[in-house]
Amino acid sequence: MGNYSFKLPDLGEGIVVSEIVEWHVTVGDTIEEDQHIVDVMTDKAVVEVTSPVSGIVISLACEAGIEIPVGTELILINHSTAQTNIDVSSPIQAVTQIEVQASTFPEKAAQPVLDKKVILSSPSVRKRAAQLGIDLRLVAGSGSSGRINNSDLEGFIDSGGAQVSGLKNQPSTMQVEAKNITTDLKISGLRKVIAQKMLQSKRNIPHYSYVEEIDLSALEVLRKHLNDNRKGEQSKLTILPFIMKALDRVLPDFTHCNAHYDDSRQMLMQHSSVHIGIATMTTQGLMVPVVKDSQTLDIWQCAAQLAAVTKVTRAGKATAEQLSGSTITITSLGAMGGIVTTPIINAPETCIIGINKMQQRPVVIDGKVVIRTMMNLSSSFDHRIVDGYDGALLIQSLKALLENPGAIFV
Repeated sequence: MGNYSFKLPDLGEGIVVSEIVEWHVTVGDTIEEDQHIVDVMTDKAVVEVTSPVSGIVISLACEAGIEIPVGTELILINHSTAQTNIDVSSPIQAVTQIEVQASTFPEKAAQPVLDKKVILSSPSVRKRAAQLGIDLRLVAGSGSSGRINNSDLEGFIDSGGAQVSGLKNQPSTMQVEAKNITTDLKISGLRKVIAQKMLQSKRNIPHYSYVEEIDLSALEVLRKHLNDNRKGEQSKLTILPFIMKALDRVLPDFTHCNAHYDDSRQMLMQHSSVHIGIATMTTQGLMVPVVKDSQTLDIWQCAAQLAAVTKVTRAGKATAEQLSGSTITITSLGAMGGIVTTPIINAPETCIIGINKMQQRPVVIDGKVVIRTMMNLSSSFDHRIVDGYDGALLIQSLKALLENPGAIFV
């Protein structure tokens, strides 16, 4: 059957290049059909790519961190029935191919005492380390949560075993000279995408921000009542579903705030459907999963959809579809204790709403000082599309509903 050239597939509309985030196989590995071979990054999400055939890996397109065009050869696989004597030194070369004798590394008896820890790595990395007699506890992982990838193992090999992690503290009797260590870290993957999008948004969109304080005392009473009487399958309500439903009520009067602006065409695309992006922090960086058509959902369904999309996003399993299409975004830093934020708009949207810390504060009502549950609501608008008056009016409309939460459901 010979060699099979698997080319980088089209991963979504408009995507012409993708970045290689991490390889899960290496040259010489025997792989199975549908095996996870590589993670690639688009401007929407990290996508797991699987092998279309079984066979032995002959070559890889490039190292992790490199962008390649759609249609470029991603991996070359020999899937003949006699998968033996494969010449990986033929003109089709692997990007990184290192032959090392296990004796290059110290004997286990001479290795330092290591703390017990969970080793995160792919089967191919574990297999190669075992063949070379390398204890993966000695290798510093650069991936998410300390995951050890092929480049980490190769760096360990290149250093002759000098890159050691997990060492116990040196005895206090030793004199240790303090050293300033500077580490250069290439910005790649999702962090690179975030950096590019934030720069584009801040550079191209003339932001203005508006902050208003909101009395959530009545809403908190209603929220507690609903949570205390919810059915077993219903998700517990946070403040977010209430804000989502309040937005559903007010946005028909502010369609230019539920919109996309294409400055290249000078075109504003206003939407009747409300697709709410939820800024979500993950181990890989900030991502924005979307609750689609929130105007068709009740508050319990909003809570359920919110929980579902943020869960898969934090687990790194969100699809490009789940991470695209938002028409307005909510970002929440209230849990961190902040009282005011000036959020950056999620381009090409024209508006973003920021939730801040909710706390009890003394306020004056009818000439008397009383304790109320208060929260500042921040917002940023694209001043090319949304005038200051309109932005303030939108937030005041939200304030009226959130302070009188029964009106949300009328």
